[in-house]
Amino acid sequence: MTISSDVFRSAMRHLAGHVCLITTCGSDGARNGLTATAVCSVSAEPPTLLCSVFTQTDCRATIQASGSFAVNVLSVADKALADRFASKLRGEERFQAGEWQTLETGSPVLKSALASFDCKLVNSVQVNTHSILIGEIHAVRITQNVEKPLLYSHGGYGEFSRRTPGADTSMQWCPDWDFSADASAGELGD
Repeated sequence: MTISSDVFRSAMRHLAGHVCLITTCGSDGARNGLTATAVCSVSAEPPTLLCSVFTQTDCRATIQASGSFAVNVLSVADKALADRFASKLRGEERFQAGEWQTLETGSPVLKSALASFDCKLVNSVQVNTHSILIGEIHAVRITQNVEKPLLYSHGGYGEFSRRTPGADTSMQWCPDWDFSADASAGELGD
């Protein structure tokens, strides 16, 4: 039995995801990027991740041509950037907000991102309307930012809740946000 794309989209709206900016830079120096929630780890040896992007985007074409991209994990403070990169703005217009730098590949890395993964494209697989981009991570930037990660579900943005003393949390996952325990903050790379 085949389901309709409307039923599929409706069901997928229940899958909460972290919000990321996928960014890249062409050989002509023109930057491009998009907002995505379909990002996940693939392997720790060597460090590899994947993202899924609509095949017809300019950003996907630039990633294919340049052979590199960055994944920038957004905090709740970066909601406006998530909207900006999901808007009708194109190319360099999207980068007129936020502070940007580069690591190893030359792909744009957002300074305020909770974490940024600078990747070399090692494989690309087209599946129907989307391309799965597999990137080997060549550098990582982790910030000391104490913001919560930006989440997306049911067509809107959200965040995790802090534990409230005395509140019934039996049906919630309310993580302790102890960022002081993360001793690995900083820049890592080859």
